[in-house]
This record gives sequence, C-alpha cells and structure tokens, in this order.
Amino acid sequence: MGHTIRDVAREAAVSVASVSRVLNGTATVSPETRARILAVADRLAYVPHAGARSLSLSRTHAVGVVLPDLHGEFFSELVRGMDREASRRGLQLLLSSMHDDIEQASHALRAMRGRVDGLVIMAPHLEAAALVRALPRTTPAVLINCRGDAEGHEALRVDNAAGVEAMVRHLTETGRRHIVHIGGPAGNLDAEERATAFSAAMARLAPGGTARIIPGDFSEEAGEAAAHRILAGGEPVDAIFAANDMMAIGCLVALREAGIDVPGRIAVAGFDDVPVARYLALTTMRVRMAEIGAQAIARLAGSMEHRPTEASVALHTPELIVRGTTALPMKQTETAGERNT
Repeated sequence: MGHTIRDVAREAAVSVASVSRVLNGTATVSPETRARILAVADRLAYVPHAGARSLSLSRTHAVGVVLPDLHGEFFSELVRGMDREASRRGLQLLLSSMHDDIEQASHALRAMRGRVDGLVIMAPHLEAAALVRALPRTTPAVLINCRGDAEGHEALRVDNAAGVEAMVRHLTETGRRHIVHIGGPAGNLDAEERATAFSAAMARLAPGGTARIIPGDFSEEAGEAAAHRILAGGEPVDAIFAANDMMAIGCLVALREAGIDVPGRIAVAGFDDVPVARYLALTTMRVRMAEIGAQAIARLAGSMEHRPTEASVALHTPELIVRGTTALPMKQTETAGERNT
C-alpha cells in the first residue's frame, strides 16, 4: 500500500489542507513548512492521486478534440501538432469524430462535459447557429475552420482565398488557361471558399480561358472519378486544381493509368500538402496542419488559465509549393527542383 496525504501530514506535523496547498501550489505557506512537507513527501515517495487532485483543483488536465473525421493524413497531422503541444503542457487529449453530423457533434460534446478543461473543435460543415447551440457555455473552446464569428471563442482559419489565388496565378503563369477545379463536399466551408475563390481568380487572371468546377468529396475516389469524367468530356483542359491533396492524388493516378502526360498535357495541383504529396511530386498549397493544431492547444491553454484575452480570429495563409506535377516551362530556371513561393 502506498502512503496517503494523511501520512504526509502526520509525519510533517501539519494539517492535510496544508499538504494539499503545498503540493498543488494553490496557496503560500512559510518556506520552512513548505520545505518540511516536501521532504516528508519525498521520503515517503508520496504520489498524489490524480483523480482526487483533479477534483480538488476542479481541473481534469484533459482537452477534448472534436473533428469531422479521424481518418486521413490531414487529420493525423492536425492531431500530431495538438498532441505535441498538449504533452509539452502536461495535458491529455480526448478525441472524438462527428462525421459531418450535428447530432453526433452534440453527442460528442455532451459526452466530454466534466471530463475536459477545454475543447478544440473543427466543424467546417456546421452552420454557425447550430455550432453555438452545441457548445458548452462554461467550457473554453478554440474553433478551427468554423463558420460565423468567434462568438466569444478563439478561432483559427485557413485563408482559402489567398491560397487559391496563389495556385491559380502559378498555373496561369505557366501558360495554363483551361483549368478544372475539383470541389469538396457540399456544405463544407473550406470547399465553398475554395470554389468561390477559384471562379474569382480565374475571371481576374485568365479572362480568356475557361474555368469549370466538378463536384467532389475530398476522397481519392472522387479525384479518380473526376479525372475519368474530364477525359471523357472532350472539353479542352490543361490543368486540374483539386480542393485537397487526396483528390489530386486520385486524379493523378487515373491520369497516369490512362497514359496522360502529367504535366506535359495536363498539370495537376492540390491543397494541404499532406506528407505523401512530396513523394508524388505533387504541386500543392501547404497548410501547416501540425502548427495549426499546436497553436489551437496553446490558445486554449491560455483560455483555460483565465488569461484576460479578447476572442480573435487568426488567419493562416497557405504557402505555394511547386513540384513536378506542374513543372514550369524549360525557359524558366525554377524548374530545377522544388520552388517555394
């Protein structure tokens, strides 16, 4: 049997409350008393009970993370960044998925009440009013790529418009004028913003070209299906810009299986820069998912510690990463290797 807090109090000739205050750092005691308590605790190898300590401090030292899905490289990178920052701060992560469903989101949030000190929520598919109703009012939360304003919470968002414009500019500067955008799922905020930005950027940067949008769902299968549809359609196409890397990868596989020269005949580009993208030489917009995850935990930790900060929205601007699937004309020396813009 291990020693209890009462054993430490008896050996140090102090009250149980004094031991608790010293070990939890919640009040000031004299240096002599503090030193005596710590010495006894060390001699007895006393380890505070995690559950009891959480109750006494009204803290669980856990963070709830609710994501649209837990499958795929995008979410694994996001969670990797969260886990790294949480571990650094002595916090544990409780993960749950809502699968694009408000009822599942509400259930996941209810299940975490009382078990976590704060929440990180990514819900680009939920309407702002529905998300606000689902959020626990007394639990600090950081929102990632959610609709509406911050509603009193810290928020992080990807600047989709800036990322799409950078990619369209790159494609048009390499001579592409007939570009197809493979969109994401209906109702998804990121997909909507990227499709809207694509149409606007094409109208501005390639007024004499053609711009088409084909629906997708962020999966590799959707990218393959889009490629087959493009090849069967017969319309002029010299570039495909998918709303995420997984669809771009599916498209790339289908084009190569059909014997299409990439990028000679059709250039292919994605969005996110998931780890596998570099091994396929995929041109993409780099969204630093791990950094966003780490920043979300850091901001949440500040809110959980009751730091007086105003709720704000931080925009993350993606970075253009040029690789082999959109190789520049040989007259431009940037074709040698990967170029970051």
